[in-house]
Amino acid sequence: MAAPRELVAEWEAIEDLPVPLLKVSPDGVVLASNREARTLLDIASTEGKRIGDVLDGLGRPIGDWVREAIEGRGGNVSQFLRGRGDNHDTFVQVTLNSAGGAVDPHLIAVLNDVTELKTLEAQFVQSQKMQAIGQLAGGVAHDFNNLLTAISGHCDLLLLRHDQGDQNYGDLIQIHQNANRAASLVGRLLAFSRKQNLQPEVIDLRDTLSDLTHLLNRLVGEKVTLSLTHDQELGTIKADKRQLEQVLMNLVVNARDAMQGGGEIRVVTENLVLEEKVVRDRAIVPPGHYVLVKVIDEGHGIAPEKLHKIFEPFYTTKRTGEGTGLGLSTAYGIVKQTGGFIFAESEVGRGTEFSLLFPVHEVTVGAAPVVKITAPPQMTGSDDGVVLLVEDEAPVRAFASRALRLRGYTVLEADSAENALAMLSDPDLVVDVFVTDVIMPGMNGPTWVREALIDRPETRVVFVSG
Repeated sequence: MAAPRELVAEWEAIEDLPVPLLKVSPDGVVLASNREARTLLDIASTEGKRIGDVLDGLGRPIGDWVREAIEGRGGNVSQFLRGRGDNHDTFVQVTLNSAGGAVDPHLIAVLNDVTELKTLEAQFVQSQKMQAIGQLAGGVAHDFNNLLTAISGHCDLLLLRHDQGDQNYGDLIQIHQNANRAASLVGRLLAFSRKQNLQPEVIDLRDTLSDLTHLLNRLVGEKVTLSLTHDQELGTIKADKRQLEQVLMNLVVNARDAMQGGGEIRVVTENLVLEEKVVRDRAIVPPGHYVLVKVIDEGHGIAPEKLHKIFEPFYTTKRTGEGTGLGLSTAYGIVKQTGGFIFAESEVGRGTEFSLLFPVHEVTVGAAPVVKITAPPQMTGSDDGVVLLVEDEAPVRAFASRALRLRGYTVLEADSAENALAMLSDPDLVVDVFVTDVIMPGMNGPTWVREALIDRPETRVVFVSG
């Protein structure tokens, strides 16, 4: 049965106009509406409704805005409001215009659909938040790694003085293992913030997955079956093997957790040629040759309203205590840093499919380079050499200094690049090796080293960084 036509005589002519219109009384009652307005607001009827019943989000009573417009104090200022119909994700730009004169004062509300604009605005705000979190993660990770270096380093020094039969040995091992676990978490934060130094190499994913098969089978357990299907002519890619293994393990573990009752996880690799660019999930994949990796499960799936959030840091669909929310954001960071793309498709009750796209790396065959092996320069100075250690973090500097002295080196310490250069201004000072932090307040490591090497070009350099 068709909805009743909500019209008064003068509105008969505008029922089919392609512009959404509402007729509003001075006290905020919706007197009439046309079809386009009801379709936009996703309501069957406006009869007996006030404007506040169909629109929301002004931040103050809409009746006050209507009253100001009737009195001529509101002007023709537009407001961005949210629809209150069945579709709450509709945003409209509303302009109120006075009509009717003194005989029949009322307002004509002209509506304009700005849902797409507000969606883009929300995406921009989210991208700004992600960028800020990435910068925060990178900064926190560097400081946290300095603390972990001091903890782990001093723990290693203690382990050198304790045998396995010592009653403190087990406690020290626990400290060492948990410091390494914390360092792994920092690595995830760095991967998310895309500030991790990768070591790319040419990889055949068939070999990588073959090496991982035993570990992956242990991860999925007895209820879940893991199957791998490869393209026999699969191309090679260039990526950090260790980080890529982390991505694949994260995806397989998520698939396992989505299938509590058991099932099959399929990992499929194949070549993909894109003749034209592909626009998907706001990402643009340029044309070219790619290696496609798909991780497919038969789990409970992800609801559509949650699917676009799964790569956000600390967002998880798992219950409290079952996930950190960093697994997929880490995978996203690693894949993007490698130059690839990651997408997800899911249907509730049917399962989820993650697709990873990596550009094919063409291996050029040429003559093997001639490697000339030269003996390292002999150390000079006291014992095994003189080391100038430059590190602004006192705990890290203390550990590094002790470790180097245990190896027989003479260690000179500086807490900043400026102090290091001041020490090197003495021409009689003999230094064989610079060991320096990269990121420091004031002058950074590479900058001061370049300046120091002008007068000491034969000095060896070791850069270290949290």
